[in-house]
Amino acid sequence: MQLGRVVGTVWATQKDPKIESMKLLVVETLDHANRPTGGYAVAADAVGAGENEVVLIATGSSARQTRTTEGKPIDAVVMAIVDSWDVGGRVVFEKSIG
Repeated sequence: MQLGRVVGTVWATQKDPKIESMKLLVVETLDHANRPTGGYAVAADAVGAGENEVVLIATGSSARQTRTTEGKPIDAVVMAIVDSWDVGGRVVFEKSIG
């Protein structure tokens, strides 16, 4: 699993029929201190994530283990929206409410 921030959406009018109804998001990967790593992934959205939300993504065969992606040609999936995380007892990220 990898932490990331949703930075955009991919629109594709022509795609495999198995992913026709799926929302595809551009996710910028983050390190443990909430800093961008310089990496990006295009991930199928299994949880209704939105722009600027911090999310967890899974890649490879693990990306096909959600109800939304099972049996589909998906290599990355947004599988959770992050509320908070800490490292060594220090809160690194906390989702703002409102």
